[in-house]
Amino acid sequence: MNTLSGKVAFVTGAARGQGRSHAIELARAGADIIAIDIAHDEPELGLGYALGSADELAETAKEVENLDRRIVTAQVDVRDGDALAAALRAGVQELGRLDIVVANAGIATSAIPAHEITEAQWDQMLAINLTGVWKTCRAAVPYLVEGDRGGSMILTSSMAALRVYQGIAAYSAAKHGVVGLMKTMAAELAQHSIRVNSVHPTQVDTPMIMNDETFKIFRPDLEHPTKEDFEVASASLHALPVAVADPLDISKAVVFLASEDARLITGVTLPIDAGLLLK
Repeated sequence: MNTLSGKVAFVTGAARGQGRSHAIELARAGADIIAIDIAHDEPELGLGYALGSADELAETAKEVENLDRRIVTAQVDVRDGDALAAALRAGVQELGRLDIVVANAGIATSAIPAHEITEAQWDQMLAINLTGVWKTCRAAVPYLVEGDRGGSMILTSSMAALRVYQGIAAYSAAKHGVVGLMKTMAAELAQHSIRVNSVHPTQVDTPMIMNDETFKIFRPDLEHPTKEDFEVASASLHALPVAVADPLDISKAVVFLASEDARLITGVTLPIDAGLLLK
């Protein structure tokens, strides 16, 4: 069912993981896609995993095109507001409009006590996970307002904005900030029938989560926790018998929030958490 037929969606962090899944599922629902990603690794970030690549962004484009939808891609760092705005402008010029924004790009963190985080680590986390979301919204809102058709903005936050995880203070602060940004923009843009919501996934089966640094966050008692150690710990947090979510689980919620089925939903923090908050 093409619930988004004729619409155009802008997705950041689209080379792989949740971003790729969101782009594909929005396309499956009928939308054309503007997809951006940094699309190269930056080892100096010290993340413990590689960022998405140009080849992976091209694969996202291929999968969208296989659904008979149009897609425009660009290699852009969401910290670069000018480049981000230029890429979005080019996409809107080619595809003709903008209706949906999925501010998904983000990075994970290592397990570090709050008082031991360096200024550089703090700054890079907020620059990507919070300021990058704001820059995405800032670039997109004028097109939504000028289109005079309403719209939907979905900001990727985290369960770390709704509960406490030790060792990830900068990440948690950024994701809490996304909620504040979402609620403020939801109030400001309601007069234009533009809805703004945030999604809050639990652990998701993506390279950002499935790596040794994240495993240490969930099993700080072990020097070298394995994937199996992590999955046991992750499952213990959930009410439902699930260790990690599939990216598709998050994408289905994104498509719902983008659709007219959610036309009266705005300013909402939507947990996709396998019952994590119940525990």
